[in-house]
Amino acid sequence: MKPTDTSNPEYFHKVVDCQYACPAHTPVPEYIRLIAAGRYTDAYMINWVSNVFPGVLGRTCDRPCEPACRRGRLGGDEEPVAICRLKRVAADNKTGDDFRARLPKIPKKKNGKRIALIGAGPASLTVARDLMPLGYSIDIYDNQFAGGGMMRSQIPSFRLPIEVLDEEVDYILDTGVVTHFDTEVTSLQSILDKDYDAVFVGTGAPRGRDLNIPGRGEGADNIHIGIEWLASVAFEHRHQVGKRVLVLGGGNTAMDCCRTSRRLGGDEVRVVVRSPFADMKASPWEKEDAMHEDIPIFDNHTPKEFVIEGGKLAGMVFEKVEAEYDENGKRSLVPTGEDPVFMPADDVLIAIGQENSFPWIERDAGVEFDQWDMPVVDKDTFQSTNPKVFFGGDAAFGPENVITAVAHGHQAAVSIHLMCGGKDVAERPAPFTNLMSQKMGVHEWSYDNQVEDDPRYVVPLADKSKALADRKLEVELGFDKSTGFAEAERCLNCDVQTVFTEARCIECDACVDICPTDCITFTAPVEEEMLRTRLSAPAGNLAQDLYVSDVLPTTRVLVKDENVCLHCGLCAERCPTTAWDMQKFLYNVSLAGQ
Repeated sequence: MKPTDTSNPEYFHKVVDCQYACPAHTPVPEYIRLIAAGRYTDAYMINWVSNVFPGVLGRTCDRPCEPACRRGRLGGDEEPVAICRLKRVAADNKTGDDFRARLPKIPKKKNGKRIALIGAGPASLTVARDLMPLGYSIDIYDNQFAGGGMMRSQIPSFRLPIEVLDEEVDYILDTGVVTHFDTEVTSLQSILDKDYDAVFVGTGAPRGRDLNIPGRGEGADNIHIGIEWLASVAFEHRHQVGKRVLVLGGGNTAMDCCRTSRRLGGDEVRVVVRSPFADMKASPWEKEDAMHEDIPIFDNHTPKEFVIEGGKLAGMVFEKVEAEYDENGKRSLVPTGEDPVFMPADDVLIAIGQENSFPWIERDAGVEFDQWDMPVVDKDTFQSTNPKVFFGGDAAFGPENVITAVAHGHQAAVSIHLMCGGKDVAERPAPFTNLMSQKMGVHEWSYDNQVEDDPRYVVPLADKSKALADRKLEVELGFDKSTGFAEAERCLNCDVQTVFTEARCIECDACVDICPTDCITFTAPVEEEMLRTRLSAPAGNLAQDLYVSDVLPTTRVLVKDENVCLHCGLCAERCPTTAWDMQKFLYNVSLAGQ
């Protein structure tokens, strides 16, 4: 096996599992250390540069970083670091005036380029945030009365207070973006005719899927599409719901619908989903929150009919099914043969998925569409077949989440800036990376390398009776500063890398002896498949690389399994020749103009 090429920036990036899993590649351990140091505004700034909406995401992110967290791989009852909730600690405790003073300066003299953003959701706002400091003139169009897109219309206030959303949206709009709110764009060609240099489409996936089964038409007055219903509640067009509510679907939208129903008068709210409980698309914590609010989840129930009595919805009939999986893991839902199940309902909310809808894009505007009626978009540049039109967020490849939309916005802004400068949009700027030794003494590091034994801290909640009585009362109270510090100390500092220098190694094996996870081995160089079986602890996780040195004087090589390394620094402290060093790896995705 060849020596590891640590000069490739993606090697150490992959080792920082949380950052690697984040679509926006936020430097997670870096901002967590700053929180532990009480430097909340600094931590917020790192987040803001990367993910744009730290206060929003600290409450609502889908948290792809947390399943990747190395802490969760330690065995036993270990859980990942509460990365998402620590982001909120930074947001809740930053100094607003101090932060505003650090915002990029907007040049008074513009660069002459005009950009149109259609939709004021997270992707479009990210494009504006990145391009405004470069001198662009930006117009944003949205059919809502304010910015935020689905963050405003589909995330309930008890999860995301409006003042938090407004604050972070206004950081961007206050830079001089020209807003056209309450404006429905009905023609892409009409926007192109305004002679913009580029158009970005960030309109989301605005259409909820319907359920066309018997009784749908007759019961229409009490059968609602989930995302539309949530928007009507958010914009205060709807203030109540029936006492008995059925929510169909197993995703996060369904969880928002059922919890909102409880707050609008639903006494008997049920979630009914076709799949097994474990296969539901909703995040585990979303399901937990719903059940905490006394909402039962009935899995393995397929809807068959809306029951109409006296011209009005009376309930639904479901068929019980069970999941069977073939040798490839493909699931089939097979009827159990049991009697149909009737559930009474005054209202039904359908939250079985979302779809894109582009009736406003003329098919002769130069934007090609595929067989699923989705625009053909380059996955790296986000450019459509019309070189002036870019897509991002849910509008690009279908429903995802806020953090993915932000990542799309960053890359689309890079492409727009390259195109407006007459450059090839496929020539992507390299990430900014740096390796810095953390040595402060013979056995001292500039970071806290003590591995804490604390279990994951639980976020306190508002009193349930009060929360269910007030749709706008935030349920999660967030960590206070002391709990935030304790949770931050659980981070293993995976961005502080163990860097090995062959020329200094005397092969004394001291690092092998002291390693608490047996992740270091000196062995003969062989092919990777065999090498993984020869280590002190067999390296079975093929998703994580092996760190392999060049051949040493004894013809052996040093091998470290990146999967189980704790980054504790004991190998570097024990090494008598400083062959090991702890070096902080900083990785930032390049933004437009960088």
